[in-house]
Amino acid sequence: MEPVSIISDRDPRFTSNFWRSLQNTLGTRLEMSITYHPKTDGQSERAIQTLEDMLRACAIDFGKVKFLYNNSYHASIKAAPSEALYGRKCRSPICWTEVREAQILGPELIQGTTEQIIQIKQRMQGARDRQKSYADLKRKPMEFQVEDKV
Repeated sequence: MEPVSIISDRDPRFTSNFWRSLQNTLGTRLEMSITYHPKTDGQSERAIQTLEDMLRACAIDFGKVKFLYNNSYHASIKAAPSEALYGRKCRSPICWTEVREAQILGPELIQGTTEQIIQIKQRMQGARDRQKSYADLKRKPMEFQVEDKV
């Protein structure tokens, strides 16, 4: 499962033609974060750092970049995305359908997938809760007076 969108800050480096080309190649949308919004503040910085490290490590082979990203550990789901999807770590960028030892069909597939979805949702909620707690620690209440311009 690939990300549908990637949240980025408004840094010109990530709105360049190269970044747009990368988004098109990966089939994702680039969305801009809202300044000081607790759900996006910091999240995009970590994702950008991960992608920068991956791009530096390879000779701009987007297939490898995609493979590396999908196989790197994500704290929010406590697994790599491909591991969460397939139930085991991916050892090579070859298509899973070519190397699968046995296919799971019918009720087993539905039950296994449902269990994985529930587990990932719980882990993502835990990550959101941790991010919210951290953001709440730094949040200062805003006070306004009558006729203040906001």
